[in-house]
Amino acid sequence: MILTRERWQTPEETDGQMELLSGEFFIVAGILLTAGALTGVLAGVFGVGGGALMVPVLFEVFGFLDVADDVRMPLAVGTSLAIIIPTSIRSYRGHRARGAVDAALLRAWAPPIVLGVLAGAALARFAPPEVFQGVFVLVAGVNAAKLLSGTSALNIAEDLPRGAGLSAYGGMIGLLSSLMGIGGGQIANIIMTLHGRPILQAVATSAGIGVLVSVPGAIGYVLAGLGRSGLPPDAVGYVSILGAMLFVPTTVFTANLGVRLAHYLSRRALEIAFGSFLTMVSLRFLYAIFLG
Repeated sequence: MILTRERWQTPEETDGQMELLSGEFFIVAGILLTAGALTGVLAGVFGVGGGALMVPVLFEVFGFLDVADDVRMPLAVGTSLAIIIPTSIRSYRGHRARGAVDAALLRAWAPPIVLGVLAGAALARFAPPEVFQGVFVLVAGVNAAKLLSGTSALNIAEDLPRGAGLSAYGGMIGLLSSLMGIGGGQIANIIMTLHGRPILQAVATSAGIGVLVSVPGAIGYVLAGLGRSGLPPDAVGYVSILGAMLFVPTTVFTANLGVRLAHYLSRRALEIAFGSFLTMVSLRFLYAIFLG
């Protein structure tokens, strides 16, 4: 007989529990591998790290695994940022090979983006879960409205500003991306398209932004979550190692497929597809905030 926290159990009862745990593991593994494949396509098509899909999926999976509510959302965000590292690198290289990336803009945005990411990771230790969800809904909802409307009437200017204005945009991309657990593609897409940049250039350049956001972001979330109670045994800070390992293989494998699809689709089809996806994600988090 085997001692558990509640009482002595027979070997038969223990075997039954092990079978149940094994079944749960395969369910979770199947969900994460499938979501990883979809994430890779999204990363290539939309120039995002895939956090818009990963964060809600990880949020639900961690709930299924009974992760404490007060750490569930930051754990999903931190794990998403860790997964985005290889995904965004693969996507960025594919778009750069096709000459669609604005390299000069990436160089100008790099320092303020990294600073914004580190600030967001520091806030993650103290912010309540509703902050993460609310920021996600706000940014994703604005982007969805802009893309689905297909209008240029919402544009702020014909091109991006220079100097302090451009740096401020970079800092905002880093901060919001860190709080949302995304690679910055959604926010950069909003900023670039509102300033007259074509959607394909915004998508391609945003893939590079994912690299700038995900590396310091993942490190920051590891540090922010160290010593927090309620985290699963595999977590290092706010990053689930098991979750990342199950997501990455199919994500990296399908990223190039998404890149090819992005260059095949029309501009309007790309906008409608991305806008529709962001709308669904926003509705899911609104449900979590008010009814979950």
